[in-house]
Amino acid sequence: MLPLTSPASQRRGPLDGIRVVEFEAIGPVPFACGILTDMGATVTRIGRPGGIRLPGGLDATTSVSSNTVVIDLKSDDGISRALGLIREADVVMEGFRPGTLERLGLDPRLLLDLHPRLVIARVTGWGQEGAYASMAGHDINYVALTGVLHAIGPSDRPMPPLNLVGDFGGGGMFAVAGVVAALFERDQTGLGQIIDVAMVDGAASLLGPIRALQNVGAWIDEREANLLDGGAPFYRTYATSDAKFVAVGALEPSFYSAMLAGLGIDEETIPDRSDAANWPELSATFAAVFKERSRDDWQAIFDGSDGCVTPVLTISEVATHPHNAERGAIVEASNGPRPASAPRFGV
Repeated sequence: MLPLTSPASQRRGPLDGIRVVEFEAIGPVPFACGILTDMGATVTRIGRPGGIRLPGGLDATTSVSSNTVVIDLKSDDGISRALGLIREADVVMEGFRPGTLERLGLDPRLLLDLHPRLVIARVTGWGQEGAYASMAGHDINYVALTGVLHAIGPSDRPMPPLNLVGDFGGGGMFAVAGVVAALFERDQTGLGQIIDVAMVDGAASLLGPIRALQNVGAWIDEREANLLDGGAPFYRTYATSDAKFVAVGALEPSFYSAMLAGLGIDEETIPDRSDAANWPELSATFAAVFKERSRDDWQAIFDGSDGCVTPVLTISEVATHPHNAERGAIVEASNGPRPASAPRFGV
């Protein structure tokens, strides 16, 4: 039985009293508004007549707003109703192509003239300006332009990392950070502002530490050839006897030794892991050993150790894993199980 609420939901969030108007969109905007809701903000979504549908009949909504008001923004009455909501808001979140709000008569600069304390987050893939600003695109396109897509996947081709890096990491979370920072500044100055949240900027920022490694010659611009991209035999996944997988993250020497102990391998009998030329042989050795037992058998062996070996869980298995269950990591919501609020405040 999943808990009905997360631990963080037992108290008023740090954004309690903040009112957000969300223009219906897909991807990063509803995700960001979901995070703001978890932090205590009240979100009112301005929905389009008929809503937005994704391929396969999927609902575009990836968060649960406090309420949705359907408004036709192509009518004068609709614009008037939207302005009424915006006048009472602290934050506006929108994910239209650049220039759309201006064409609707909701130019953000005019909104700031009417409501100087308003924070307006404009979330797009390419940004409000630039050669690609008016082009259509999706997460895979945005991360392709940043170097992120090139760096992820097997050696023979890039692999899209779901839409975690562009939509949710580079877009949604940077939107949340920008909004919270702007609200903090507003407390000091009394003035809101317009925030340009571009997924290409956010994704490029997330790649910053890897770029820094490349700058000093510690990262090769190839896939499956580096410490953290599946190239290293001590930082990758391995198949088990039941066609499932374990994840190995034994980077530090002491963790590596603990992993070898769990596998029953004498460290003195295998090649030196510090020489990348030995990685293929080590990977083959570890793969053969991991293949001898089931995923759950390996979990039983490594639970409580510093070997940094954990089961690769399916989405449906996450809630019942002992660690996740103890933390209440997955909670029941009106539209089904969802992750608990993060981060957790006041614990």
